[in-house]
Amino acid sequence: MFLKKKSYLGEKNGVTYMNGIVKFQSVTLNVYCYVVDGVLIDTGAQSLHKHVKSFVEQADFDQVMITHSHEDHSGNAGYIEKTKNVPIFLSEKTIDECTRSADYPLYRQLFWGRRKAFHAQAIPNQFQSRNATWDVIATPGHAHDHNAFLNRETGQLFTGDLFVNERTKVVLAEEHIPTIIHSLQRVLAYDFDDVFCSHVGFVEDGRAALERKQDYLLSLQDEVLTLQKEGVTAEEISNKLFPKKYPIIKFSSGEWDSLHIVTSILNDKNKV
Repeated sequence: MFLKKKSYLGEKNGVTYMNGIVKFQSVTLNVYCYVVDGVLIDTGAQSLHKHVKSFVEQADFDQVMITHSHEDHSGNAGYIEKTKNVPIFLSEKTIDECTRSADYPLYRQLFWGRRKAFHAQAIPNQFQSRNATWDVIATPGHAHDHNAFLNRETGQLFTGDLFVNERTKVVLAEEHIPTIIHSLQRVLAYDFDDVFCSHVGFVEDGRAALERKQDYLLSLQDEVLTLQKEGVTAEEISNKLFPKKYPIIKFSSGEWDSLHIVTSILNDKNKV
């Protein structure tokens, strides 16, 4: 296999983390696992198992919270279930699905490995860590089972894949931009300071970054709907707004594409 893998460890404002990186040709992907106040947030990808195992063995935690079931977040949950006597929590929407080995396209298996089956409990609306109360905030759009976690005591918000970057250019076919907008609005109604993303790590001035993403998506949504009213097709809108063709589009055979941004807006059942 021609994958290049590495990881590095760090600490930021009382949060320890591991950032695992996978590279294949021109495509580089990475994912974070976090530990704070006895909570492990996400378990990384199966392809990064050796790196995650080393991190987990050194980490001090007594429960696992998974933001959503995608394989780069739940990939080592099966290992943790077998080796650690700790509860694993996940949205009840995908608990049954995760009791079976994951089935997803080969390019994702190449990068992230194949997630093994594991058993989880339904994540509550709130949970307790050693010294804090946490809010579990439903944030669908990237995935239907997606949650963000807010530590009330520290004001630290763990956003999973809700943020990733301010100016979204490509998304998965299952993603839904109007729902992501609503999820951003939902988290912005809370008080928080630090933002920790599962793919870019600590986000400087996190609230402002989330606000900018929200504003960008709202503006993008308006532009797409305006072009539609002018008779421009979805493909033409995509080419106009997103002229650059990113390697992941071809590599994923279109599962990732800028066109999905446009179609999710045009097909929004709740649009006025």
